[in-house]
Amino acid sequence: MDEISGLIIKMTEFFSGDPKRIQHFIKVHTFARVISRAEGLDIRTMYCLDVASVVHDIGIKPAEERYGKGHCGGKLQEQLGPEPARKMLTELDFDEDIIDRVCFLIAHHHTYEGAQGLDWQILLEADFLVNAFEDSLSKESIKSFRDKVFKTKTGIKMLEEMYGV
Repeated sequence: MDEISGLIIKMTEFFSGDPKRIQHFIKVHTFARVISRAEGLDIRTMYCLDVASVVHDIGIKPAEERYGKGHCGGKLQEQLGPEPARKMLTELDFDEDIIDRVCFLIAHHHTYEGAQGLDWQILLEADFLVNAFEDSLSKESIKSFRDKVFKTKTGIKMLEEMYGV
């Protein structure tokens, strides 16, 4: 079994009984893969993004355990996600440089300004493509986010095609 499949299985165990969270990371992972490949990212950056897109919301569970169900906003995810991600990725024997970058991406996946690196940018875009649907955002909200955050040609095209904006 390849590392990403093993990680997906591990994250499914982590979010056991929570199909919404599991389906969310699967969808974000798929969009991130499509955008990264269409944008021509190098193999290492694509691999790092593959990993990050699977574990990006790992901080939800510790946030809810600490603050109660429903208390898992983006900033809490950024604060509480890197530690369990590092533990999981280390147990699965991922390389330390990949773990470091993934933890950085988790700690910034709700920070929409100043994205450094296409992996960060694409993670923001892939997560929003899913969140816009899951949160039933208005077309105005989607357009606004597109104009402020989206930068890749592929992400913009997918957003516009999907939501008719």
